[in-house]
Amino acid sequence: MTTFPFGLIDAVLWLFLILGAIASVVLAILVTRRSQHQQQRPLVYAMVGALLATLLLATMLPIAPNAAAGGILTILMIFLAVAGGGPVVTAVLDIATGGSVLGGTHGGILVAANAHGAGDLEAARQPKREVMRGGVTIGMLERLSVAAVIVAGYPEGLAVIIAIKGVGRFSELGEAAEARERFIIGTLVSWLWASTCAGVVLLTR
Repeated sequence: MTTFPFGLIDAVLWLFLILGAIASVVLAILVTRRSQHQQQRPLVYAMVGALLATLLLATMLPIAPNAAAGGILTILMIFLAVAGGGPVVTAVLDIATGGSVLGGTHGGILVAANAHGAGDLEAARQPKREVMRGGVTIGMLERLSVAAVIVAGYPEGLAVIIAIKGVGRFSELGEAAEARERFIIGTLVSWLWASTCAGVVLLTR
């Protein structure tokens, strides 16, 4: 896309685009300060709405940005991909599981100590143990990597990312249905969020 001098409409669109990106980032910071999932939910919805509005504005831009505007937007979107994805994943998991999937103290998931072959009621009464530890940190690194390779124009890197995560978690996916369900839902939502953030950057180029 060829870069042309800014007109008034272009400048206004870019102003609202940057403001939308900043609003999304601010909401991401605010939502991480809420400890209760139910308290996070309205802020998560607002953050998702702000990102979608920013994405819509990006599709309306008729010209490419200058270096400064493009750099600011890229930094904001990559930060949003990393910081905002966790609360979105948590909200979707809560909705999908009815709040029954509990998180552990090390970023993993709590499952029955002997979940193999156990029914729902029996598993609920058993002592809990934490599997898939480090999920929060892995999720942040995963979204950073996904957004980075998309923005860099290297989509082949996505195959490497999912391969590393799949191999690293393979032994734990047979632990319980909760672990497999959370892995699939969490990964898809995390990738969708990071890809949307990166897509905002690509649409403005």
